[in-house]
Amino acid sequence: MQKIELLAPAKNTECAIAAITCGADAVYMGAEQFSAREAAGNSIEEILKTVNFAHQYYAKVYVALNTILTDAELDIAHKLIDRLYTIGVDGIIVQDMGILELDLPPIPLIASTQTNNMSPEKVKFLQNVGFSRAILARELSIAEIQNIRKNSDIDLECFVHGALCVSHSGQCYMSYALGGRSANRGKCAQPCRKLYDIYDLDRNPIVKNKYLLSLKDLNLSKYLSRIIDCGVTSFKIEGR
Repeated sequence: MQKIELLAPAKNTECAIAAITCGADAVYMGAEQFSAREAAGNSIEEILKTVNFAHQYYAKVYVALNTILTDAELDIAHKLIDRLYTIGVDGIIVQDMGILELDLPPIPLIASTQTNNMSPEKVKFLQNVGFSRAILARELSIAEIQNIRKNSDIDLECFVHGALCVSHSGQCYMSYALGGRSANRGKCAQPCRKLYDIYDLDRNPIVKNKYLLSLKDLNLSKYLSRIIDCGVTSFKIEGR
C-alpha cells in the first residue's frame, strides 16, 4: 500500500513536538537564514532538538532554505546545508537553483512551490537535476497533477490546507512592488491581507474597507482520495 505522509508546519521545536504528538509523519521549519519566513527561523541547536525528538517516532524533519540568494550568500548557504546534513535533517526545501552548483552533501533536495512547479516539463527537469521531491503549485487541477505524475518519478507534495495567496504560486512580487519587502527574500508584508477600497473613474466609492485580495483558506479534505489516486505522496498543511 502506498504510504501517505502528513506534513505539518513547525514554527519551532515546541510546535514540531505538538504536531508529531498529534500524528504528523513529518514537519517542516525555517532555517536560521534563507527561509521564506524570515521571522520564523530556527537555530541549528533548535533544529537538532526537533530532529532528535522526531526521529524517535520515525517522523521526518525538512528545513526550508527557500529564498533567492545573492552570489555572496552561496558560501554561507553551503556551510549551513553541511551543518543541517550533519545533524540528520531529512531534506532541504530550496528555491534558488544556484544551490545546485555547490558541492552538496547527499541530503535530499525538495523543490519549493516557489520554483513554480506547474507543468510535467518543469517537474521532469527537477527530477533530472537531482531533486527527490517537488512541491506542486496550489493552482493545479486534478487532471494537471495526474499529467505531472505520468511524466515524472519523483515524490509529489501537495498543499491540502491553509492560506492561499491571491498571486500565482511562487511568483508574487506585490509586497516588493508596494513596499520594497520581497517575499523571495523572506520578508513578505502580506499586502493582500489588508483592507482596500474601489472607486469608479469619477472617484465614487464602489466598495469601501473590504479584504478584496484576501482569499479564503484552502481546504481539500473532501478531495484527499482523488489526490492520492493522482500519485501524490505528501499532504502539506500550510503555515508555521
